[in-house]
Amino acid sequence: MARRPRQESRRSASQGFGKDLLTISAVPSQAIARLLESARTLKARRRKGVRYQPLDGMTLGLLFEKPSTRTRVSFETGMYQLGGKTTFLSLGDIQLSRGETIADTAAVLSRYLDALVVRTFDQSIVEDWARHATVPVINGLTDLCHPCQALSDLLTIQEQKGRLKGVKLAYVGDGNNVANSLIEAAAKTGMTISLGCPNDHRPDEGVLARAREDAAHTGATIELTDQPQVAVKDADVLYTDVWVSMGQEHEQDHLLKALMPYQLNERLLRSAKPDAIVMHCLPAHRGQEITGGELDGPQSVILDQAENRLHMQKAILVELLSRYGARGNRR
Repeated sequence: MARRPRQESRRSASQGFGKDLLTISAVPSQAIARLLESARTLKARRRKGVRYQPLDGMTLGLLFEKPSTRTRVSFETGMYQLGGKTTFLSLGDIQLSRGETIADTAAVLSRYLDALVVRTFDQSIVEDWARHATVPVINGLTDLCHPCQALSDLLTIQEQKGRLKGVKLAYVGDGNNVANSLIEAAAKTGMTISLGCPNDHRPDEGVLARAREDAAHTGATIELTDQPQVAVKDADVLYTDVWVSMGQEHEQDHLLKALMPYQLNERLLRSAKPDAIVMHCLPAHRGQEITGGELDGPQSVILDQAENRLHMQKAILVELLSRYGARGNRR
């Protein structure tokens, strides 16, 4: 189990965003609303062919310890569209693999880069990077949470449903890092989130506790059940994710057996609202967590969802680099 995320002392509701994006729970609701507005604007500009390059001359580092398709490509493409460049840092190609500390590496990279995306295992690792880097550090995924994914999912839900507050999001399956961040996102925006997970595959208890504190202020509702049919009843959004996360391959047989009753299929979809949308952050394993019929069906918005990773990533980059990028810090 990953450690509880460190609360950033540099971030407060009055200040908006802090230097880093490590968890959604540390981002004020007002800042999330600003990101959503920015992402919508950036998406509209892109579709109209409007050139907008506020990050010209800036460089984003991507340090990934886990494989990636959407996170890597959306950040690389987004940075290019905003006028900047990226450099990919594979763990095996830098001196961390030979014993150099995160503290020393972060200090040096802060002199070269304007920001850094870290995709790693334990939450404490990305927190160490943020602690020692003087440039923004963005959590590109840890075993505990996936904030960039959930923020872009808010954009998709808002586009499809016209609002966030009061929308019911039902998540079924493994209570993993994506589920944790969706809980935080729902709590910050006044949504109802209902999670159908086996009792031994529940979301992180620390995440739930902090989210309930936020929910008390926003009017959000957080429901947890081990009955998938209960979770999806009258839902506006049905969401699932892979059952075997990276690093859990040795548990595959157990996970498939335990989670098969939680498959997002036609029967489960019938319990939701007739106009419910189907979401999956991908990659998908057809016939496991979701059937091909639902993944490719008329209620699926997975391609819009995947595209919105690009627009939200751009909003995050503009927000953080315009305030805390290395070029600004050196002035």
